[in-house]
Amino acid sequence: MPRADNGATTVPSVPGVLSEQECLRTGRAIADMQQSSGAIPWFPGGHTDPWDHIESAMALIVTGLREEAEAAFEWSRRTQRPDGSWPMQFRGDTIENADSDSNFAAYIAVGVWHHHLVTGDREFVGRMWPTVKAALDHVLSMQAPGGEIYWARGESGIADEALLTGCSSIHHGLRCALRLAEIAGDPQPEWEFALYRLGHALRRHPEVFAPKPEYSMDWYYPILGGAVRGTVAHERIRERWNDFVVDGLGIRCVDHRPWVTGAETCELVLALDALGSYTRARELFASMQHLRDPDGSYWTGLVFSDGKRWPVEKSSWTSAAVVLAADALSRTTGGSGLFRDAAAPAEWAGADRCGDGCGVRV
Repeated sequence: MPRADNGATTVPSVPGVLSEQECLRTGRAIADMQQSSGAIPWFPGGHTDPWDHIESAMALIVTGLREEAEAAFEWSRRTQRPDGSWPMQFRGDTIENADSDSNFAAYIAVGVWHHHLVTGDREFVGRMWPTVKAALDHVLSMQAPGGEIYWARGESGIADEALLTGCSSIHHGLRCALRLAEIAGDPQPEWEFALYRLGHALRRHPEVFAPKPEYSMDWYYPILGGAVRGTVAHERIRERWNDFVVDGLGIRCVDHRPWVTGAETCELVLALDALGSYTRARELFASMQHLRDPDGSYWTGLVFSDGKRWPVEKSSWTSAAVVLAADALSRTTGGSGLFRDAAAPAEWAGADRCGDGCGVRV
């Protein structure tokens, strides 16, 4: 268990909601799902994808399970392809979907930066930097002229579609990658321009993204990923609060279905915390605890119209989202501000209106 200088434990806890021991048990439940290769599948016997795998590794480092976390990062380093990408889906050592997902690739930067924030380990950053650099170069090879980033590449080429949620997460990945570049002593000025172009598209050009307004992630992810903050973000939350939030249970994954999901609820907790809406964030965090299993893991969701858990699985990434939300709410580790600090520079929102002379479509 990680300890502060005074010897006190530093595992997150949210008083009255989640104790240190309960949070640690959740971290161990994730570790129990980890395969000998270091991969962390969705659930025992399930598939592994590169994004959720990294999120689970982040939860492991927060709960002090550093050896397990670094085994997960080593799996990512080892399975990266020469072009910087990863296959979308593994099952054990078998590739089930060889296509690449730009958002999946970008998230390695978030994980490595988070590891640095929690541990201060610059050697780890140096070891992972070639992996991060190759991944982000791959991602930006899929950026469209308008700044949005296409979501996938397969044998037939790049998919001509950009996703709001995925691009919002990539925005965060780029912010983290630029910070890692500073530590590595390998500046990437072209990434900064790519980040501005992407943020501009997220803030000013929703029409370039495939419309998926029924999904809660498209509602809060531009905030979570740092592209949208301030008054506009608060208005965005207010506009669709009643569409997605189910009092006492969490939030819907899809606005018209009676299904609340733990990971989306915890991600909204992180977004609200980033906006300074702490009370609402804490209330939501408490509301989703009905998904907790006695072994410390979390069920993915609940169909509240009939009281049934669905899908019938306790997912590693739901448990990971709980740990990250607990850390953010409790300000426990050095990584607790990961999402609060994701905001794009404030002056960029004004630069969005600079006109054609800035070189970005407005």
